[in-house]
Amino acid sequence: MDSIGTNRPTLRSLAAPRSSALLRPPRHTAPGSRVTASKLGIASGCGGVGGCNDLTLCRVPQQESRAGVQEVARRRRTQDDVEFVEFTLDHQKNKTGDIWHVLVEGLPASGVLYGYRVDGPKGWEQGHRFDNSVILLDPYAKLVSGRKFFGVEDEKSSQLFGTYDFDSSPFDWGDDYCLPNLPETDLVIYEMNVRAFTADESSGLHQAVRGSYLGVIEKIPHLLELGVNAVELLPVFEFDELEFKRYPNPRDHMVNTWGYSTINFFAPMSRYASAGGGPVSASRELKQMVKALHNAGIEVILDVVYNHTNEADDTNPYMTSFRGIDNKVYYMLDMNNNAQLLNFSGCGKAMIP
Repeated sequence: MDSIGTNRPTLRSLAAPRSSALLRPPRHTAPGSRVTASKLGIASGCGGVGGCNDLTLCRVPQQESRAGVQEVARRRRTQDDVEFVEFTLDHQKNKTGDIWHVLVEGLPASGVLYGYRVDGPKGWEQGHRFDNSVILLDPYAKLVSGRKFFGVEDEKSSQLFGTYDFDSSPFDWGDDYCLPNLPETDLVIYEMNVRAFTADESSGLHQAVRGSYLGVIEKIPHLLELGVNAVELLPVFEFDELEFKRYPNPRDHMVNTWGYSTINFFAPMSRYASAGGGPVSASRELKQMVKALHNAGIEVILDVVYNHTNEADDTNPYMTSFRGIDNKVYYMLDMNNNAQLLNFSGCGKAMIP
C-alpha cells in the first residue's frame, strides 16, 4: 500500500463469501486484467512537490465495453477553487489490444486525485450497468480519498477518488523485523473492529487516536495481558459506514461500524487514520500497527468479505466502482432471469471467484 502505479493486482474472490488470511508484508504482483475503463480522472492537490514524469496512470484492459476512454484532470488550486478537466481518449491512439492507456507528464508526486467514467451498452437484461454520468473509483487504487472523519453525515455524499503518494519514503519495517510465524494450532485469536476497539473514552486514549490504527498499538499491552497472540481484524479496507443512510429504511438510524460494505479491497480504511489524517496517513499507520503487533509476537489476520460491497443489490442499486466498470465481470448474474444478481449469502450479491 505504499503507492500506486501500473502494478495493479488482479482482484480475486474466493468461493466462500468470507475468508481470512494471515497478514504478511506486501508484495507487488502482476497488473490486473479484468477492468474496463472509459475515463481517467486526475486532480492535483495543494502543496505537491517534485515531479512525476512519464507516470502511466491508466493501464487497464477492456472487457465488455467498446466505449471510448476519457481522462479527467482535476486541479485543486485552493481549497475552494477546484477545476475539473476531462479528456476523451481515442481508441486508435490510447488502446493497444485490450489495454487502454494514457501517459500524463508533469504531475505532482502526491496530492493527485483521479477517477473513471465508463460508457457502454445500457441493456439491463444484458447485465450491463454503464452510466457515464458517474465518476468511478479505481478498484485497484492503493489509496482512496473521500470522507475524512468516521460517520459524519454531512460528508456522506463525498466523491471518492483514487490517489497516490510518491513523495513519502517507503515504510521502514526495520532490519530486525520478523514475523511471529506461530503454529495455527497455538493461536489464541481476538476478533476485533479497529475503530470500536478504542473509540470509546473508556479506552483511556487521547481523543485524536481513539478508533484508529494507532489506538490498537496503544492497547497491545492489554492484548498480551489477556494472553492473545493473534488478532483477527474486521475489514480494514475502505468501506462505506453510511450505507444505511442513502434512503429511508428500517436501519437508516444506524452506522455500519463492522467494516463491511467494502468500496475497495486494496486501500486501507482512510477514516481509521488518527485525527482525520486521510489516506496517506492511514496507509502509514496501518503498517505501524502491523509492525508493532508482529514485534509483540501477535499475528494479524484480515477478515475479507466479497458479498458486502457498498454497491448494494438489484432492489437498491448503487454505483461506486465495480458495477459501473463491468458489472458482468465483477458480480455473479443470472442471465436467464433478467440479469439479476445471484445471492447465495443473503447479503444481496456475490462477487465472481
